[in-house]
Amino acid sequence: MMKHFLLPAIFGVASLGVVFAGDVKTDYDHKTDFGQYKTYSWIHSKASNGLWADRIMEDVDKALSAKGWTRVESGGDAGIAAFGSTHNEQTLETFYNGFGGGWYWRGFGGPTTTYVSTTRVGSLVVDVFDTHSKKLIWRGMGSDALSSKPEKNENKLEKTVDEMFKHFPPQGKG
Repeated sequence: MMKHFLLPAIFGVASLGVVFAGDVKTDYDHKTDFGQYKTYSWIHSKASNGLWADRIMEDVDKALSAKGWTRVESGGDAGIAAFGSTHNEQTLETFYNGFGGGWYWRGFGGPTTTYVSTTRVGSLVVDVFDTHSKKLIWRGMGSDALSSKPEKNENKLEKTVDEMFKHFPPQGKG
């Protein structure tokens, strides 16, 4: 009887890691001297939701301002483009249990229980271009930038952008 209550509890705790763990990666042109950039202009911010597009711009503006960059309407040293997308992702989780209360690989020793979990996944890509050469000089990519609850989206997006720009601009030249 205890196994029937323990299994959903273990699955629930394990799935929390999937919901809250985001993955942020950045890459940049190692030959670029980022010290030459002081201003930026937006090229575009696109997202599957207009509200999200505006929030992306607000959060990126805040992150760049904290790094000493100034937004200008046009003609900035750098151009910023952002793209956000969302989709639902389903995963199947199968647990095998049997005698002795243990977990067994491939179901040897007992009955199985399978759960379908649907998670709202949001990804964000922010690109920084050199305005004069039109060359991509920096890219930040974040997955899981949205949660399954709309009221938490602003917070998750802000945390993703903060993590993305944590070590921006890259120091030194290649």
